[in-house]
Amino acid sequence: MSQRQINDVFQEYMKARRHFVQSVSDFASRRENIDLLQGAGVLPLLRPMLLDCVPSIQQTAAMALGRLADNSYEMAEAVMKGDVLPLVVLSLSAQNRFHKKASAFVLRAVAKHSPELSQAVVDSGGVEALVLCLEEFDPVVREAGAWALGHIARHNAQLCQSVVDAGSVPLLLMCLQEPQLALKRVAASTLSDISRHTPEIAQVVVDAGAIAHLAQMILNRDAKLKRQVYSALSQISKHSVNLAEMVVEAEIFPPAMACLKDPDEVVRKNVATLMREVVTHSPELAQLIVNTGGVAAIVDYLGDCRGDVRLPGIMMLGYVGAHTEYLAMAVILSKGVYQLAMCLTEEREAHIKAATVWSIGHIGRHTSDHAKAIATANLLPKILQLYVDPNSTDDLQAKSRKALKSILQKCTHMPTLGSLLYSAPSNILKHVVCQFSKVLPHDNKERHHFVTSGALKKLQEIVAEPGSPLHEYIHTINSCFPEEIVRYYTPGYSESLLERLDNYKPASEDGAPHSRASDDPTTDDLVFDDPPSDKTS
Repeated sequence: MSQRQINDVFQEYMKARRHFVQSVSDFASRRENIDLLQGAGVLPLLRPMLLDCVPSIQQTAAMALGRLADNSYEMAEAVMKGDVLPLVVLSLSAQNRFHKKASAFVLRAVAKHSPELSQAVVDSGGVEALVLCLEEFDPVVREAGAWALGHIARHNAQLCQSVVDAGSVPLLLMCLQEPQLALKRVAASTLSDISRHTPEIAQVVVDAGAIAHLAQMILNRDAKLKRQVYSALSQISKHSVNLAEMVVEAEIFPPAMACLKDPDEVVRKNVATLMREVVTHSPELAQLIVNTGGVAAIVDYLGDCRGDVRLPGIMMLGYVGAHTEYLAMAVILSKGVYQLAMCLTEEREAHIKAATVWSIGHIGRHTSDHAKAIATANLLPKILQLYVDPNSTDDLQAKSRKALKSILQKCTHMPTLGSLLYSAPSNILKHVVCQFSKVLPHDNKERHHFVTSGALKKLQEIVAEPGSPLHEYIHTINSCFPEEIVRYYTPGYSESLLERLDNYKPASEDGAPHSRASDDPTTDDLVFDDPPSDKTS
């Protein structure tokens, strides 16, 4: 046999391997093929190809494994159980940058599915190998490494801490300063994933100087980069007052508010989320946002969007209004209540309605003026309807009940209270009647309207247990009116009058004279005596 024949056999074998692994990689890119490939036993065939003597075959095998794991949790779990991860980690030390990218893709595809699979990547030494990728000169390798680290860090604080302990944060900040947009995006996204879990980890990110670098990019033209930048700033701000203050001190407000009108919906939502996280912590931070026009900007934002994108803006108004009555009035004067009323009418999702009701409750709970703003917007009947609606979720009903209670305790708007008197259930009705008992003793005009509107009549129809607060409130209100008026509107009083009429018998029916003679001087009853005789004649 000649050398040429032997070489032809080996060449044919190499071509077959390359064809096989490339075909599998192409098939794995489509989710509907995953089960078929798994049933054909593809994983044991791909595993030895990770150590193939041909680098292109190694790379393609890694890419095929990554696609399989990316599209299927079962395949990702099979990769973990098949002792493939140590081989993938080992291949990250290869010189071929394309091979490194493919291997990092495998680790990311496995780690993304669950904390358990991410822990398997950590246990195999994947985090340390990925951090080394961040030191590579090639931006594509650094991007792949940062992306995989972000998928590991996002699951829980323990996994995130392992990423931080490996020294990833300073290297990610270096990636953030690189000119490549794709690398900047992934670095900002990973910093966001790292910052989300605990104040201590977020402080590590801040101490490394992340805020200053992120703040420089808030007005970048690239929408995808701005998404991640605002997300990272939000994750940092949410943990504590100090961290939120450090974000604010970077002078991102009011410039960031311009992005509430950004064409990209996710950018707008992330800016609103950042503002929500900042105002949550203290009245001072909320006041700062108000002073920079933040409330008015959020009100406009709510008018321009629909659905879940509204949620952070709705909650931001609630957090601002919750701090002080002055801040709540700032929301009212910025037409925030009107916009929340629109959200309550337009949205269909229960969780958005619940957030809207929660915000309305915090705005209206301070004084009678705040409650009046809610009442005149006709929001109390709408919230009551959500509370009594059997189709409302438990969370929506609970928030509606709490909002009604807190607002009604301050409400003195009689027309609204009068309308609720007819439709409120007993646990809400007592708060309505309580407010009447506070106002009516001191307002004659309202007492008159209370009678003429039929509210007094409705009040008498309420059945209250003796000694209960509701019974005491009703007694207080009744004491504001003359007894005969209260008796007139008491249920059954008209029937008792008719019964008295039925039982009433005039005097003529008893056989007695209708009237005395002296009282009715007719000619028939008069007696004329003879004239006295003239005795002198």
